[in-house]
Amino acid sequence: MSTLQGKTIGFGLSGSHCTFEETMPQIKRFVDAGARVIPIVSNTIMTTDTRFGTSQSWQQQIKDLTGEELISTIPQAEPLGPSKLLDVMLIAPCTGSTTSRLANAITDSAVLMAAKATMRNLRPLVIAISTNDGLGLNAANIAKLLAAKNIYFVPFGQDAPEKKPNSLVARMDLLLETCTAAMEGRQLQPLLIERFNY
Repeated sequence: MSTLQGKTIGFGLSGSHCTFEETMPQIKRFVDAGARVIPIVSNTIMTTDTRFGTSQSWQQQIKDLTGEELISTIPQAEPLGPSKLLDVMLIAPCTGSTTSRLANAITDSAVLMAAKATMRNLRPLVIAISTNDGLGLNAANIAKLLAAKNIYFVPFGQDAPEKKPNSLVARMDLLLETCTAAMEGRQLQPLLIERFNY
């Protein structure tokens, strides 16, 4: 039996639209493993159409995959703390903006409120970064979170070092494995990976 059978996963999505197509099949993996997936989305997903898809189409896809309504506001996310509903919280993709606010204890979105609720309950928070400045100004914020208790990272690496030398992206195909390890109190290894082979 899957270790995720009967578990409840908070699946937070922030606005790295270019990563959504890679992320959606991973939501299905959690559902197929027997987990209940609670989708928590940033304002960007609720309001922004991009060349990667419309807001409406992404919202519908997430609802169809999870069978759940989206949590998209701070008041909707706040009860996740007292109810202790989530066994683990995942933010995938986690933008540089969300990373920096998390590292500096700023709670101004549903995703960050859900993350705060999870940390309050001493349950694992898993981060799958997707940021163009991971090796720039955001490096300090990533380092801060790497050293924090109950925070785990999906293995990540540079995705386009020649064109975007500061960019870091997690391996979205390891979301389930990282969450499983995090619930056992382990960081999935290796943490730093070669994102693409050259």
